[in-house]
Amino acid sequence: MYDIIIIGAGPAGLTAALYARRAEKSVLLVERSTFGGQITHSPRVENYPGYLVMSGNELAEKLLEQVMTHGAEIELDEVKSVEKIDTGYLVITENNAFEGKSVIIATGSKHRTLGLEGEEELVGEGVSYCAVCDGAFYKGKTVAIIGGGNTALQETVLLSEGCERVHVVQNLGFLTGEGSLISAIEKRDNVSVILSTVVTELVSEDGALRAIRLMNLETGEESELAVDGVFVAIGQIPENEMFSKMLELDERGYVVAGEDCLPKTGFEGVFVAGDCRTKSVRQVTTATADGAVAALAACRYVDSLK
Repeated sequence: MYDIIIIGAGPAGLTAALYARRAEKSVLLVERSTFGGQITHSPRVENYPGYLVMSGNELAEKLLEQVMTHGAEIELDEVKSVEKIDTGYLVITENNAFEGKSVIIATGSKHRTLGLEGEEELVGEGVSYCAVCDGAFYKGKTVAIIGGGNTALQETVLLSEGCERVHVVQNLGFLTGEGSLISAIEKRDNVSVILSTVVTELVSEDGALRAIRLMNLETGEESELAVDGVFVAIGQIPENEMFSKMLELDERGYVVAGEDCLPKTGFEGVFVAGDCRTKSVRQVTTATADGAVAALAACRYVDSLK
């Protein structure tokens, strides 16, 4: 029986494990694939306090090292379900089952991808999913934003400050973002909007992106657009489906929870941290902050059981 079982080893889950162990709680951290989560896809992290620059992998390795040094147990396995039992919670994985007095859900979310051939290989070599993270690398260059919602338009405004040219590629015949954002990009001389168009191919050379192939959905016309980078902003997919019977999810699948990391509805002793919960800002710093908040809340809960 563990005091706290943490599901997911991204920045939120790793920070939760660190804080829980510092409070001398027994901790099991369960991760199905990659320690560090989405941050490992970023070749350079420049917005993390205390570091001028480092790779996402380096940050993940430092966090993991801290957690292991403090004695958290780690299980590389996929969680299939979480069940309420008399003594707490039963976390059932693909290969095992573990009991915990409390559970922190830190499963994160994943960027919705274009699903094109070579996309994964070009991450960090011209393909990005975060303008805040990687936009500075394209100063003075030409980029494309894929998407027309609020996130895409916010990233367009940000990128237009430093990029020579920003092309917004939207599959619909109109932009779906807020009117104020649409007005903002219309005032930018270095921004162009391409509507009713989808990306059909990522064109690379020597392992780096150099262009994208486009197809107009109304005319079927195909064209090639030379770009130095492409930012995909077509939404995120939270990985919370297994918790839908335990916690309230919003229309997009995020756990409804506040800054205290307490779910709006659910069982006592269950906390949620990081990108898998409803929040307005999803950055590595907000994920680690959630991890600390959720861990301390879980520690208080475990102490209350005594």
